[in-house]
This record gives sequence, C-alpha cells and structure tokens, in this order.
Amino acid sequence: MSFKKEDVVLRGATFKRGGIHPLDKKSLSKDKKIEVLPIPSELVVSLSQHIGAPAKCVVNKGDRVERGQLIGEAQSFVSASIHSPVRGTVVDIRKNLLATGIAADCVVIKSDEEQPDLFSTPYDWRNESKEEILKAIRDYGLVGMGGATFPTSVKFSIPEGKKVEYLVINAVECEPYLTCDYRLMKERTSDIIEGIMIASKVLSPENIIIGVEANKEDAALLLESKAKEMGFNLTVALLKMKYPQGDEKQLLYALTGRAIPSGKLPLDIGCIVCNTSSIIALYEAIKFHKPLIERVMTVTGEAIGEPKNLLVPIGTTFKTLFEYCSGDESKCNEIISGGPMMGFGVPNLTIPTVKGTNGLLCILSKEEKTFNCVNCGKCVQHCPMGLRPNRMYRLITNKQYKDAMDIGLMDCRECGCCAYSCSSHLNLVQTFKLGKKLGREKK
Repeated sequence: MSFKKEDVVLRGATFKRGGIHPLDKKSLSKDKKIEVLPIPSELVVSLSQHIGAPAKCVVNKGDRVERGQLIGEAQSFVSASIHSPVRGTVVDIRKNLLATGIAADCVVIKSDEEQPDLFSTPYDWRNESKEEILKAIRDYGLVGMGGATFPTSVKFSIPEGKKVEYLVINAVECEPYLTCDYRLMKERTSDIIEGIMIASKVLSPENIIIGVEANKEDAALLLESKAKEMGFNLTVALLKMKYPQGDEKQLLYALTGRAIPSGKLPLDIGCIVCNTSSIIALYEAIKFHKPLIERVMTVTGEAIGEPKNLLVPIGTTFKTLFEYCSGDESKCNEIISGGPMMGFGVPNLTIPTVKGTNGLLCILSKEEKTFNCVNCGKCVQHCPMGLRPNRMYRLITNKQYKDAMDIGLMDCRECGCCAYSCSSHLNLVQTFKLGKKLGREKK
C-alpha cells in the first residue's frame, strides 16, 4: 500500500508550558539495528522490578529452572510475577543493589549452554475473552517498560463506571541518547500494531493515537502505513520536538487537550497510556504465551566504543553490556541506568537490568561544582508543571517537607528540566525525590 507524508497527522502539537531542548545525542545508536545479546553465563534477577509489593521467591538454591518458569510470585493486586529468563541452575538467592539504590532480593541463575526456543508457536488470541487476556497479562508479569514499571494488569483493569476514550501509545522517546523504541518501531512495526489491537480488545477505547516526536518521522510513516495495511483504524500524530514530551501528563495534553488534575491518573480523564516496549511485551505475551523475560535496550554514550540496541535477558549485569559494547573504563566518568534526564546514576557496573531498564549510558561528563541558588528563575521558566523548583529546594533543604508538599512537590514529574537549566548546578531532582520520600514518611 502506498502512503505519503500527508497520511500522518502533522500537527506539531506539544504541551503548554515550560520544557527544554537538550541535544538528543541519538545519532550514536539510531542506525544500529537490534542485536540479540548472547546469553550471559550468570543472571541476577531481582524480585522487585515493579511498583508495588515485591514478588515472593518460589525457588531455592540448587533448583533447576526452565526459561519462562515462575521464580517470583506476585503478592498483591499491585505486584508482578517474575520469571526465569533462561534455562539453568539457581546458584544463589541474595541481596543486590539495583539502579534505584535499593538492595533487593535477587535470584542468581547460572545459564545452561543450550537454551530452548519455547515461545515461537503463535496462538490465536482473537477468540479469547477480555478476562482471559487480562489474566494472561498478570500471569506473564507484564509491567510498564517506559520507566514507571506499573503492573499492566492493574492499568488495564478498568473500574465499573469508567471508560477509555483515548488509548495513547507513547512512541515519543524524548530522552537524549535512547533509541530502543525507535528501532522497535522500525523493525517490528506489524508487531506493534497487533499489540495495539490486543490492548484495544481489552480496553475498548473510542480513539487510538500513537504519539511520535518529529525526529522520528520515518517511523511514524511506517506505523501509519502498516495500520492501513492491517485494516486497523488509528491516528499517528507527529509531535513537536520538546522535552519532556514523552511524560504522560504532557503527552496527553498535547494529543487530547486534557490535563490530569493533581493527584489523579490518566484514567480519571478517560485515557490510558502505553509505551512502545510495553506494547511489544503485550504482543509477545498474548500471541506467543511468553512471559516478560527480556527487553530491547540501548547501550550508548561517549565511553562506549560500539553503541548498540540490544535484546537483553532480564538480569543481565551492566558489566556484561559494557564489555560487549566495547566500553572504555578510562573514559567512563559517569554510569547512568536509563537516559541522562530521568535515569539513575549508579556507582558501578554490578547493577542488573530489570524490566524497566531502557538504557545503559556511559558518558564523559564530570560532576560540576554547585553554588547557592541565585534565584535566576530558569527552573520556574522551564518547569512543565508550572511549579517553583527554587522554592521547593529551599524548603526541603531546611527540612520543611510539608510546606514543600503544600506548594506542589508531589506534582513534580522528576523530568530534570529544572536541573538542566539551573545556573548553580544544584541537584534539584535528587532533592525532590528525597523530599517526597521524607515528606510521605512524616505525613
């Protein structure tokens, strides 16, 4: 089927206030096709890879496990099951530091040399009920893979009296350096469309929109063309390049004109948002009965000799990825899990990947000297939520957590626009994360 640029909705839409335009640095890996990482000899699989209660370990040291076998059972409604990414032997169950700074229980698995292909048989999901699909989503441990790791089964459980007017697919990928979702759009276009069809069967949305940023116009055209070819009605919107366009609050305002009230969720304004990688995981779970045991992520940065987009088993250590992509330790001054704006700086390469790990970034930048706030107002100017980061910073550093919460601390998206624009180089985002934690504890 032929298609033209005009087939895509060229709206140039964006959110209302604030935002920044950082260098995207995507050229390092944008043209690198997805490679399959060779199975590591050992995997460190965390039992806490999602928002909510950690999974309960259901294996013991010395047990043999199959690829896709349940090793961690969800313990509450807001939780997610964990499965073995490989066939192998459980050699240890221990605490291990995660990128978030939390020491979590982890199942350490020594991989067999021979790995079976257990998830290549397609199943006809069209005859399954919404309830059956929703149960499979929970059983296979699906979570949001854009960073939030909210259990998909919870997101897709629509309470009585509510309806989904908009299903929005977040294909923006506005974080600098990261290109894994872009490569999925380019290489697995039909799988994404079928994944959206599966989500649509569960959610029954009135409208479906894929939001793509303008620097990925080729991917937007592919998605539009494939949807037409498969006879599935949706809208592809090409959005203005502005960070943090991919934040769900900013994205929904850009696409629907609706604003999520403070303390509310997208469903409260009739919307559900799913990230591109999450849609791929949904497709694989329902089409091939495959648990969430691997994901595509970007390994990049100036300290990486060969930046790549890799299909990686969950539990692969950053050290394995660093070495596979020819990382240079002499050049690596900073290690980040995720992107430079919202990612987590980590102390070393022993950190394992989890379901929400979309990138490993190894860069040359060194820590800059910080100064006292000079009230330049740049953080206020660029905050997409219309907050006063300078005021919140002062309140938190003076342990006035309640006052900080009263002026909107909990509405902070932790996007990093304030820190990026701060002339004093203050650690604003880290301060706000800490302020939220301590504020909730005090409350």
